[in-house]
Amino acid sequence: MSATFKELIGSLQNSENFKDYTWTGSFDDYLALVRENPKITRNAYQRMYDMIMSKGSNEYVDVKKQMVHYKFFDDPDNDGKDAVFGADIPLMKLVNVLRSAALGYGTEKRVILLHGPVGSAKSTICRLLKQGLERYSKADEGAIYTFDWVDEAGDCEEIFGKGVKVFPSPMHEEPLLLIPEQLRQGVMDELNRGAKGEFRINISGELCPPSRYFFRALMEKYHGDINKVFNHVRVKRFVLSEADRIGIGTFQPKDEKNQDSTELTGDLNYRKIAEYGSDSDPRAFNFDGEFNVANRGMIEFVEVLKLDVAFLYDLLGASQEHRVKPKKFAQTHIDEVIIGHTNEPEYRKLQDNEFMEALRDRTVKIDIPYITKLKDETQIYKKDFNSRILRGVSIAPHTIEMAGMWAILTRLEKPKKANLTRLQKLKLYDGKTLPNYTEDNIKELRKEARREGLDGMSPRYIQDKISNSIVMAQQMNKGSVNPFMVLNELESGLKHHSLLSNEDQKQDYRELLSVVKQEYEEIIKSEVQRAISADESALQRLCANYIDNVKAYTQKEKVRNQYTGSDEEPDERLMRSIEEKIEIPESRKDDFRREIMNYIGALAVDGRKFDYKTNERLHKALELKLFEDQKDSIKLTSLVSSVVDKDTQEKIDIVKTRLIKDFGYDEISATDVLHYVASIFARGDIKDKK
Repeated sequence: MSATFKELIGSLQNSENFKDYTWTGSFDDYLALVRENPKITRNAYQRMYDMIMSKGSNEYVDVKKQMVHYKFFDDPDNDGKDAVFGADIPLMKLVNVLRSAALGYGTEKRVILLHGPVGSAKSTICRLLKQGLERYSKADEGAIYTFDWVDEAGDCEEIFGKGVKVFPSPMHEEPLLLIPEQLRQGVMDELNRGAKGEFRINISGELCPPSRYFFRALMEKYHGDINKVFNHVRVKRFVLSEADRIGIGTFQPKDEKNQDSTELTGDLNYRKIAEYGSDSDPRAFNFDGEFNVANRGMIEFVEVLKLDVAFLYDLLGASQEHRVKPKKFAQTHIDEVIIGHTNEPEYRKLQDNEFMEALRDRTVKIDIPYITKLKDETQIYKKDFNSRILRGVSIAPHTIEMAGMWAILTRLEKPKKANLTRLQKLKLYDGKTLPNYTEDNIKELRKEARREGLDGMSPRYIQDKISNSIVMAQQMNKGSVNPFMVLNELESGLKHHSLLSNEDQKQDYRELLSVVKQEYEEIIKSEVQRAISADESALQRLCANYIDNVKAYTQKEKVRNQYTGSDEEPDERLMRSIEEKIEIPESRKDDFRREIMNYIGALAVDGRKFDYKTNERLHKALELKLFEDQKDSIKLTSLVSSVVDKDTQEKIDIVKTRLIKDFGYDEISATDVLHYVASIFARGDIKDKK
């Protein structure tokens, strides 16, 4: 029997602990909570740092550099929807800034500025932090409290206003701020006495103007009896919410004529002026600017350097002194993390503006460049383009990888070493090995690059073109999107790309597309070769034949022909045809053959049997040799013609099955890649005939 609506809601309430979110109590009740868990009094920076660390981290070494990966930025609570890939270095810098600020080392007085090209995940990082704060404030370890002024008896209408029973703290202030300045040190000493751990309660800041007004008026009414004043205080737990403008603010530039600084610091409530009789009465002011609502959490400035200079001035006091200046009121204390993000042209304007030297001095810039590792770049697209959204269209193996490869190549600077290409540099960065290149060489390559990751193609452009290719495949009933479709779409978009005006740069990017196409051809040729030469029994027979001949050659014996029964000289042609596949020169053949026999002998001494798979070089040579032999018997090039005999078709079907099973192809993409590789071999045959 299905649950009723009431039962369903009841179960959800219990699971989400909604009752805990609405906890209320007296100021004494709150002090009891503080003694039990002092961390509920953390400031905004401490809270954000603890939030990130609560998800854990992994330490690893990358090119001799100690790295930390913070799991928070994998977006684990949202199934990785906003996960940030390949940005461990800038994220380490960001977390270090937050840690320094949490410890009070000075960065809490700075504006954190995320700087980088369009599409480098600056907004995503801010979104993760905002959503994370919302979730963290719902958890027990992230509980956060504020207070209301209450007048349930209605005997303080002259203070709170006619008919006002509850007046919430407009900036969701920390309840401990209600303690007068002269009493704070004693209260802190008492609360911190016997405290476990490193955290110590620190009461810093002042009440907002309305709360100061109420506290002062109540003290006068009760002739300094502070206990009676606190009878009008009700502490409550609250949850941060960007949508409800509680503890999280977002500000972005608009038309200068329709925007003024009151959006940051609040504005007069003209209806209340008539009631209270003065425009300087704090009860007649709406403390609902973005700085006000973001108190206790964070404020995000979207494209911060596009703001009018008047707005940027507000950032000076907000960052350095943690104060904002509402109209007609004294400076008001705020406790919030200030994060802005901008792109390079706007940042250069800031650097060139000598009048904004004060803002530059109060800014901690963190570069968020594009990804320069292929495996990280491809994760972005694999996350976006999965089977759930393709609707009957598959993406052929290597399609996303090739699109990501081109994107990375556009971001890499040309190596200064003449014998190193950008493609080889990409492979080194991605963890591949190249002869004569060590980790020290890779560190040197990264160090000599000045703007790597700050230029190049945005992931958004790649995502748009992959989307176009999928739609085209659906419309044309192609069934599969292959790398050439995406690469052609990438190239066609360069002509009218809004961020590319330099023709030389466009031409360079087109040439890089050719490099990627060549790399793709090599990859699929290799896969088809391995699929054709994957006949285990044929490889074993070829290996046994080779070993018999090598043994006879090194021991100066003859080989018995299994068909004629006669003894013959070792088959030099067979041995060389295999050895040449791994570029063993004529002058080194004897050394290689002795090496093989010594290897077999060493295994025999240990009581182990020789297996060609354990010798990587020999395994590769045998596969290439078998492919060469099988290619002719399969007549792969016949695929480009309209007639294929039954025997050849059966062999081709076996190869296709291996591509599907071993390399992740489906029926359509396996057929396509076989046809294309066949056309490559056909072109090769024509060249050979010429």
